[in-house]
Amino acid sequence: MFYDHQQIEKKWQKYWEENQTYKTSNNTDKPKFYVLDMFPYPSGAGLHVGHPLGYIASDIYARYKRHQGFNVLHPVGYDSFGLPAEQYAIQTGQHPAITTEQNINRYEEQLRKIGFSFDWSREVRTSDASYYKWTQWIFIQLYHSWYNKNTDKAEAIDSLIHHFEEKGTEGLNANQNDELNFTAEEWKNASEIDKENILLNYRLAYRAETTVNWCPALGTVLANDEVKDGKSERGGFPVFQKKMMQWSMRISAYSERLLQGLNTLDWPQPLKDSQEYWIGKSQGAQVQFKVEGHDETVEVFTTRPDTIFGATFMVLAPENPLVETITTDAQKVEVDTYIEETSKKTERDRMSDVKNVSGAFTGSYAINPFSNEKMPIYISDYVLMGYGTGAVMAVPAHDERDHRFAKKFNLEIKKVVETEEDVQEKSFDSKDSVCVNSDFLDGLHYNEAKAKMISEIETKGIGHGTTNYRQRDAIFSRQRYWGEPVPIYYKDGMPYTLPTSALPLELPEVEKYLPTEDGDPPLGNAKEFAWDEANQKVVATDLIDDKTIFPLELSTMPGWAGSSWYFLRYMDPNDEETFVKKELADYWGQVDLYIGGSEHATGHLLYSRFWNMFLKDRGYISHDEPFQKLINQGMILGMSAFVYRIDGTNQYVSKNLAKDYQTQQIHVDVSLLKGTSDELDTEAFKAWRPDYADAEFILEDGKYITDREVEKMSKSKYNVVNPDDICEEYGADGLRLYEMFLGPLEQSKPWNTQGLSGVYGFLKKFWNLYFNGDVFEVSDEEPTKAEYKVLHTLIKKVVYDIENFSFNTSVSSFMIAVNELQKIKCNKRNILEPLAVIISPYAPHICEELWSLLGHGTSIEFERFPALNEDYLVEDEIEYPVSVNGKMKFKISLSAQLSAKEVEDLVISNEKMQQILEGKTPKKIIVVPHRIVNIVI
Repeated sequence: MFYDHQQIEKKWQKYWEENQTYKTSNNTDKPKFYVLDMFPYPSGAGLHVGHPLGYIASDIYARYKRHQGFNVLHPVGYDSFGLPAEQYAIQTGQHPAITTEQNINRYEEQLRKIGFSFDWSREVRTSDASYYKWTQWIFIQLYHSWYNKNTDKAEAIDSLIHHFEEKGTEGLNANQNDELNFTAEEWKNASEIDKENILLNYRLAYRAETTVNWCPALGTVLANDEVKDGKSERGGFPVFQKKMMQWSMRISAYSERLLQGLNTLDWPQPLKDSQEYWIGKSQGAQVQFKVEGHDETVEVFTTRPDTIFGATFMVLAPENPLVETITTDAQKVEVDTYIEETSKKTERDRMSDVKNVSGAFTGSYAINPFSNEKMPIYISDYVLMGYGTGAVMAVPAHDERDHRFAKKFNLEIKKVVETEEDVQEKSFDSKDSVCVNSDFLDGLHYNEAKAKMISEIETKGIGHGTTNYRQRDAIFSRQRYWGEPVPIYYKDGMPYTLPTSALPLELPEVEKYLPTEDGDPPLGNAKEFAWDEANQKVVATDLIDDKTIFPLELSTMPGWAGSSWYFLRYMDPNDEETFVKKELADYWGQVDLYIGGSEHATGHLLYSRFWNMFLKDRGYISHDEPFQKLINQGMILGMSAFVYRIDGTNQYVSKNLAKDYQTQQIHVDVSLLKGTSDELDTEAFKAWRPDYADAEFILEDGKYITDREVEKMSKSKYNVVNPDDICEEYGADGLRLYEMFLGPLEQSKPWNTQGLSGVYGFLKKFWNLYFNGDVFEVSDEEPTKAEYKVLHTLIKKVVYDIENFSFNTSVSSFMIAVNELQKIKCNKRNILEPLAVIISPYAPHICEELWSLLGHGTSIEFERFPALNEDYLVEDEIEYPVSVNGKMKFKISLSAQLSAKEVEDLVISNEKMQQILEGKTPKKIIVVPHRIVNIVI
């Protein structure tokens, strides 16, 4: 019977939509299972075949869990704020909302074509005001919270104010920007502005001067992961380090919890390692060094206080405020020039550039508090203001980077850890030795020396032992238009939150999407964007009088804001009273399976863990971690095509002749190849772009053969394959099966459209099991043991594969089972019905159609997954090969229940064996149960 995949797939996609087959109920006594894909950003290019890989895997798992009787939440939505739509708006004037809507419609059309079992009724979009109302609400909760180190959680700011009223800062143990000291009396007498200023020092969302990655061409601050080699990832524009007043999130308060929480998660180890490295916990000492001729001291954090006697110079971050104070007139030009150069590098570039050494001498000296020797003070870009104190004591004999710095600037290198190595030539970084040249530390091992030195530092009153974290607070404002407005207005220069009743604070219309002439963010172009405090509403900007009508914050939230809590909104997407009802958050709990790319390791996955912990602290949800199990899917790589242009001409030479010419390799669109071959359609190539219109070709055997290479699939490499084309030719079920068949989910693998014909052939074979010619024919006759064995072997394999995410080996098992059933001409209902259920998570359309033809009026989706019966896998008979002196002589079928001795007796008494023996007695008989019999004569 002809397998018409197009008609079948359209029919069932329409059925699922009309019947809301995958709509999930919150009211159920079923156990829950929450399967989620990482939030897609709807780009203008739409999906290519690499994008659905993770979605197909999660969809198979979601469908399998429904078959097991779980209430499955498998939602979809869009992370729809983003820079590309804004850049397009700047270029064309088209509002980003229009671009985003068009992109989402295209995405949805493509996703529906592939047959995903999403609950579309729960769709969320971060750029919808009904959604970002709650993003703004969470920001307000963060603003009105502080982190109490005694209780180790976030608490309402009111409890901090109460503490100040009762005791001032006495006994306070809080995460803060600066350590403040005041009495209850001083707090009570402070002005409202002073009180607000003090509270900003503790709030979890706060405003402070921060060094940021400023991109003038884009007019915005960029996150570290949006900058590459000193340029913006989008557009390649120069990026500079600049100090600005910015909103920040106090994620640093959660560093230890974020670190410890990793132990409870079933995540890939490399991803955990990335977060652990990013958080960067280290234990050591904070030490103060006096600066000669100045009142100021330089405070450093060191993980190796045991090496302090070997500290021969100091290095400050170029941004350290002390630099301006201590730089001498003679060194000012050199220092200023160096600071200007450093501002062009991002922190990430500075951290990763370990080979190059640069710096400038300030002209000042610090005094080593233990050796009393003078230490020249330098600045260098390898020291970061945000890590530790923005200053390091350099011990060149025992730190590779300090050693390179000392060699470059000809500074003293002093050995303080015993080693045979010549520390003048190479640093010795090991802790496995004893201290030397270190006065009272001499002869002590690392741990003893470290503890003793910390004790001495504390006795001298110049510092203390401490734990430090590399992770800094996250910058939370962007100078962009297309993002969530920050619900803040300014009164007497101080920030105040809007009342929650005024939310959402909607994005205003603007005439242009660039910063204003005064350098304000694009929201500065809005005519209706001021806060009327008396009437609690947004009014015209020209009414601002700073008495009752005040300016609103002009920055917007970063791209990660909306994606830091979307997994909670899916639980209760249409609630207008709260971001998620507590009882629904308690029912759905953690995401049980989260699938997405590893590139989000230190961005989205850290921020969402932080917000989740905060919301738990404040009692809105009950679970600590958002994502219990996480899988990073690999990439599907493209098969790029290249032509060879002869240098200085418009002639193109075929692949195997190119070696005879000086050529340039040029990417061409894979759609210009003929069918699934490597042959270029030369006429299509000439029509592709104007500069190729008069192309000439040097052919081999009358054909132009392109070169092929496996690369990342991307528009710029012209190797993108559109899933719509694959669905058209091979069907969505073919696409789903092929993407899983390509290899293990976590690995990267190359796409090859030619490979689809094998999977499509399998689907046709599977379809025809249910037909006799063109007639649907399924027998109600009881299956044989052999038929049941094929089915239950498959059940066992597929259950194991799905639960271990080995989807590729399941597809192989389907092919083996269908081939075996075809061979024995099986058409029994008791085999073919469960077979359709087993294959349906992978190929839902064909299985729905077969299920319907089998006489069922409801969807296959909620049928119980067939139960394994091991009895069918027990062999009745074993065919033993009988080997004599190492050569196989004959085979004998014997009962599987026989003991080794019984098998031996039956083989020896067998007529064929008697002929071989010719009356001799065997020297040795070896029976391998259920496998083979070996006889030595």
